[in-house]
Amino acid sequence: MERLVLVHGSVVNGPATWASQLGLADRFELVVLNRPGFPPNPPVERVDFEQDAELVAAEVGEGAHLAGHSYGGVISLLAAARRPDAVRSLTVVEPPATLVAAGNPAADRMAEDARAWWESGPRDDPEAFLRGFLHTVGSTRELPSPLPPELEQGARALVVERGPWEAEIPLDVLHAAPFPKLVVSGGHNAAFDVICDVLERRLPAERVVLPGYGHSVPRHPGFTEVLAEFVERAASRR
Repeated sequence: MERLVLVHGSVVNGPATWASQLGLADRFELVVLNRPGFPPNPPVERVDFEQDAELVAAEVGEGAHLAGHSYGGVISLLAAARRPDAVRSLTVVEPPATLVAAGNPAADRMAEDARAWWESGPRDDPEAFLRGFLHTVGSTRELPSPLPPELEQGARALVVERGPWEAEIPLDVLHAAPFPKLVVSGGHNAAFDVICDVLERRLPAERVVLPGYGHSVPRHPGFTEVLAEFVERAASRR
């Protein structure tokens, strides 16, 4: 059975991000990660995509397919570049890797707005900080108030997160890597669209757009089968 590692992004943990994909355990050896700082793990003082990329690269083991959403997509790109011999396929969903599209007005604006929010946003009020963040990424998630404990922990992890606008993606390494790549977006945000367009060209990668769910693309009813079919095709090519 093919091993599929799912890497969540900011705010919520693996089972919350990939709830619609948990049924894939019937088709793959499914590994749903909970990154450091996210429940049930204890809080951390710093979330860093480079450190988490090392953990994900180790999780690949002797061979696995990788799929990452949002910040987890940035981590997965970096992890795959570290283990091109062991990664069997790579799927990224709206990674906020703005540097790959530097010079594009939408991508530059996303980076600038996010940097400004981290510098001047209400870091001592995790709920308010989270609400502002969700607005910047086009999330349609409805937040309860006050936040439940797990979501509050995720908001506190967000406050101490290293900005993905700093991530330098080794596109040449990934281009040379033999495994298939897939880039998925939700067609709701010009910055995410252009980042995914650049990745489509530079990796190169297959490209899918699944509109209607904002940044929460894994919730789209068609996403699970898109991911499963891509992984199965990648496995058959080997």
